[in-house]
Amino acid sequence: MHVCPTFLIGAQRTAPVLGNAVFAACLAACCFSLGACDSKPIASAPVEARPAEPAIPEDMQDVAKTILGREAQVLAYGDLAKTGKQQVLAANVVPKTPQNTIPGTVVTRAIIAENTDGKWAELLRADEHLKNAHGFLALSPIDAISGWRLQWEQSPEKGLQLYFTPVKGNSDPHVLPVGVRWNPETKRYQSMDRSYEHFLLESPSLGEPRSKLR
Repeated sequence: MHVCPTFLIGAQRTAPVLGNAVFAACLAACCFSLGACDSKPIASAPVEARPAEPAIPEDMQDVAKTILGREAQVLAYGDLAKTGKQQVLAANVVPKTPQNTIPGTVVTRAIIAENTDGKWAELLRADEHLKNAHGFLALSPIDAISGWRLQWEQSPEKGLQLYFTPVKGNSDPHVLPVGVRWNPETKRYQSMDRSYEHFLLESPSLGEPRSKLR
């Protein structure tokens, strides 16, 4: 005896409305099952991984910390002056706080050092003044500076170009930056005139009247 046929036939004879409802429900369930089987999850587009920043060479980190202390940060390194020698630009960077609203990178001290035959030597320093081994850079203020807004860019032809703006209070739009670049003729970093085209000689002392900070 076949149980299922007997049940269906009996259901059709005793309750036709119920049988139709059961049949419709079965049909809907089958359609739903088929639709679920055919549906495929949409694959999400792969997220492109960002390339990792190159690690700063350990010897450059060491020389920065040796000169400026353990809080020193390496800002740029490599053949900065286009001389074939490795140089490093490092600084003590002032962290951003609600009190420090000056745009850009503000530093209290900055240096450029160069590696010659495995020995590092300081070429440029910015602390209370801008100076190199030959004296104080031209156009730098006579007044002691507690902080500098530092900007820099790397030119494929001329090498590293730096712009030091003395920080007076939070900001002073009337104070012009002092441009500094490697002079291939004198073989040292020197400041440039206001056109940023011609190099200026250093001064051995601060006694001469120069661009005094207002």
